[in-house]
Amino acid sequence: MRYVGDHRRQTHSRIVESASYGLRQNGAEGLSVVELMKLAGLTHGGFYNHFESRAALVGEAIAFAMDQMVERWKKLANRRASGDRFETLIADYLSSRHRDNPRQGCALPALAADVARSSPSEQRALASKLEEMIDILVEVLPAEGLQQARQIATSAIATMVGSIVLSRAVGAGKLSDGILDAGRMTVCGRTYKRQRRTAKAMSCDKP
Repeated sequence: MRYVGDHRRQTHSRIVESASYGLRQNGAEGLSVVELMKLAGLTHGGFYNHFESRAALVGEAIAFAMDQMVERWKKLANRRASGDRFETLIADYLSSRHRDNPRQGCALPALAADVARSSPSEQRALASKLEEMIDILVEVLPAEGLQQARQIATSAIATMVGSIVLSRAVGAGKLSDGILDAGRMTVCGRTYKRQRRTAKAMSCDKP
């Protein structure tokens, strides 16, 4: 029956979404199957009707979290002039709002260290969505060659993730705010410095 299929899909989605929030709050190793199902208001008895393993649920939950991040970046970018998009995304990511709300934030600072010690399926889920995040930053970077743009975008994400991890680790306060400020200055300063060098080289090549 259609109702049965729809209900199953809705329940599956609810489990994934609830698990995604819980994992970002507590870490990938912090919740058992029983606890993950409890987050969705369900008992663990029906878990294997939806997932082959805990790793399968974690992989879907990671993908859900990172899809949220990608969609947020797309919306923010669409609201800004092209020249302001990169800086806007960096400022949004390296913000006190993001630092103080891991439950609804990016999965990378919350889960990457745990996933590195987890199953290949979880690692593939994270890697696939990380590629999408890199692609978003490549799109909003001003004129760059594709290879250079990917290097800049990858470096920016690595710096941002590390900055969020450290800013959370020391607790909210002056040091934490300083880490976020340093991350923004490092990412944006490095990018604009490279842009100026590229523009200068191009102008020198003109007849």
